[in-house]
Amino acid sequence: MKHWLLRQVFMEFFLDTADVDEIREIAAWGILDGVTTNPSLIKKSGRDFKTVVAEIAEICDGPISAEVTAMDTAGMLEQGRALKADLPDNVIIKIPCTPEGLAATKVLNSEGIDTNVTLVFSASQALMAAKAGATYVSPFIGRIDDTGADGMNLIAEIMETWSNYDIITTKVLAASIRHPTHVLACMQLGAHTVTMPTKIFRQLMSHPLTDKGLEGFMRDWAAVEAAGNA
Repeated sequence: MKHWLLRQVFMEFFLDTADVDEIREIAAWGILDGVTTNPSLIKKSGRDFKTVVAEIAEICDGPISAEVTAMDTAGMLEQGRALKADLPDNVIIKIPCTPEGLAATKVLNSEGIDTNVTLVFSASQALMAAKAGATYVSPFIGRIDDTGADGMNLIAEIMETWSNYDIITTKVLAASIRHPTHVLACMQLGAHTVTMPTKIFRQLMSHPLTDKGLEGFMRDWAAVEAAGNA
C-alpha cells in the first residue's frame, strides 16, 4: 500500500450525540477530538439547535458537525453560511452525499468552510465527495450491517481507494458505530476518525480484568494500611 498524506499519529475519537452532559463526561477524559450531531440527535435533546451546538463547541474545541436540512444546493449554501456566521469557529457543516450536496461542498470548500459529507454508502460516493473538497466523509457502517452486508468492507474499500491517490486530504470518519468491535476494525484498517455514542466510549474503556486487578490492588493496600505500613 502506498504512503499517503493523511497518515496520523492517532485515530480521532468523536462523540455522536447532542447530550451536553455526556459530552462533558467524555471530554473530561482528555481524548475527545470532536462531536457529530444530526437532526435526530437534536430532536432527542429537546433543545434549540443553535443553542445546543454552541454549547457543545464550548466544551470541545475540535470539529463540531452541524447538519443542514435543505435538499437543494442554494438552500444548503444559505444554511451552511448562516451556521458558520452564527456559531463558533470550530463548527463544520454536515452535508448529505447527494449531487446537490457535492455542489454545495465544492462552493463551501472554495470559501474556506470545512465540511462533513454524510450518509456515504459506497467508495465511489466517498471519492466524489473528496474530489468536491470535503474535509470528512462519513460512511455508515451499522446501517450497512442492518441490510445483511458487512459495513466494514466499505471502510476497507475506501481506505484502499485512498491509498491510490496521494493528493487526497479528506479524512474518513466512520459513523453508525454499533459496538466496540466496529471501532477496533476501523483502527486496524486505518480509518482516520470514528464517531460513536457515549455507550461505546465507555465500553472501549471497560474490561473485567482491569476491574479485577484494581480490586486486588486496593484489597492488598487496605491490608498494608491496616498493618501500619502505609
